[in-house]
Amino acid sequence: MKLTEMIAAAPWREAVTYRETWPHEYVLLQKDGQRELLEAVCERFRNGEGVPAQFFVMDNVYLFVGDHKYWFMADSDTIKSVLDSEDDEQEVVLNRARLYRDRRDFIIQEGDTGRREDYPVDPPHTRDVP
Repeated sequence: MKLTEMIAAAPWREAVTYRETWPHEYVLLQKDGQRELLEAVCERFRNGEGVPAQFFVMDNVYLFVGDHKYWFMADSDTIKSVLDSEDDEQEVVLNRARLYRDRRDFIIQEGDTGRREDYPVDPPHTRDVP
């Protein structure tokens, strides 16, 4: 199955605790039975397809596929180790958020809530350019 098909078939759930501050969704390795999807995304990261960026003060790596960016809360080597162990006790979370298609996909600023209407600075593509 192609990555985009696995993504479409996954049971994404809303991250309710971040609904008002940074809306995103997630899927779980064990609870949702998404080993194949997480392995495919992890492999993309390990092949260098991820884009390093910061989420406020935290360094992270994002994979851009379609209209979403995807990320783990650990580096790909750690995720691969968990996936390879097939430990039924360890849970892995794959997160995704819709793309804004502006610099917020790479630069998160103080005061940014994740809601388009609350973006603290006009993104470059909305500014008038002489």
